[in-house]
Amino acid sequence: MKKIIKRVGNKELQYVKEVLATNFRTSAGCNMIGRFEEAFAKKFGAKFAVAHVNGTCTLHSALYAAGVKPGDEVIVPPLTMASTTMAVLQQDAIPIFADVIEDTFVINPASIEKLITPRTKAIITVALYGLAPDLDAIMKIARKHNLLVIEDNAQCFLGKYKNQLVGNIGDFASFSFQNSKHMSSGEGGVVLTDRREFAEKLRKFSVLGYAAVSAKKGKIAKNDIQNPNYDRHVSLGYNYRMPELCAAVALGQLEHLEELVQRRIDAANLFLKPMKGISWLKPQQTPAGCRNSYWSLAVRLVHPRIKWADFRKKFMEFGGDGIYAAWKLTYLEPMFQRLDFSGKEIVINKLYQGQLQEYKRGLCPVAEKVQPQILAFKTNYWDWRKALKQAEILKKTIKFYDQR
Repeated sequence: MKKIIKRVGNKELQYVKEVLATNFRTSAGCNMIGRFEEAFAKKFGAKFAVAHVNGTCTLHSALYAAGVKPGDEVIVPPLTMASTTMAVLQQDAIPIFADVIEDTFVINPASIEKLITPRTKAIITVALYGLAPDLDAIMKIARKHNLLVIEDNAQCFLGKYKNQLVGNIGDFASFSFQNSKHMSSGEGGVVLTDRREFAEKLRKFSVLGYAAVSAKKGKIAKNDIQNPNYDRHVSLGYNYRMPELCAAVALGQLEHLEELVQRRIDAANLFLKPMKGISWLKPQQTPAGCRNSYWSLAVRLVHPRIKWADFRKKFMEFGGDGIYAAWKLTYLEPMFQRLDFSGKEIVINKLYQGQLQEYKRGLCPVAEKVQPQILAFKTNYWDWRKALKQAEILKKTIKFYDQR
């Protein structure tokens, strides 16, 4: 029997107490943000890490640092949380939706290349449910067309692509610490990069454009702000910096990240066992040499007579915890159907002289086929006894339908 894992352990509490002991005085601070950034960068093999308040503003900062300007195009997948696309709109840029691969659910490099125009400036990839896309192919396309790649790894911690840790392959890598993620500080995020000039831009953009912050420095000194002639702000920036308390929790989480990730992988493998040989349940396919970190176990229900809602209902009748649906494709959400971007549509339409994609069915046919089929099972079972129980309930549900 596997041990019960403490989602929040002693280290998180210890580091929070260290922050509280400073009474939030900067001069007495323990520089928890700096400690966390250094540790996270080291863990993922990156030169620079810039902590943020959440995993959406990380993408916004990365787009700015990548030089994406208003009216530029950024290629994104439609099958993911809409925040990926919202960050593009926040930068007054144009999201261009590329289709996905049917078996893996992740963005298709062939679809990306077909969509590149002279206005394309960046590609955002998403490691969906814990699985990275074909990053070698995407990086090859990006280098061919002089584009930058931003990895959205909100759902992928310690995942691997061709035996390489996911998070240092693209030009930027964004991670989220929202409460459902592999590691969490309640909210928070971080951007990794190996280029100092990108890190400098990330920092200034996320810390109000302060002159004194830098790639590895997130705070201004008391001597600076006590000078009446000090020029504080050299550029427009946002208040995206991570709070010290969140950094304290994130640092503690980082120190037992392997344990947190492995539990999700173990749970996913446990749930995959009763699906073996069931032709009408198709789990997300993990290519050779890749490691899926299984933020969730995503499975396609392809039975011609079993409805998605009926399978979920029966699973819950037997005592199951429930099953999550995949997000509605971003371009089919009401905001895109109405072109209501909270005023951004006025700026975009004025700047953009080309023809926008038509946000209607048929735009990404593979994604449209896959999305309504996906059953997403929880994997965050810190008490292994609960995971075993859920696996038995899943087995019972499958048996119920397979014998009909």
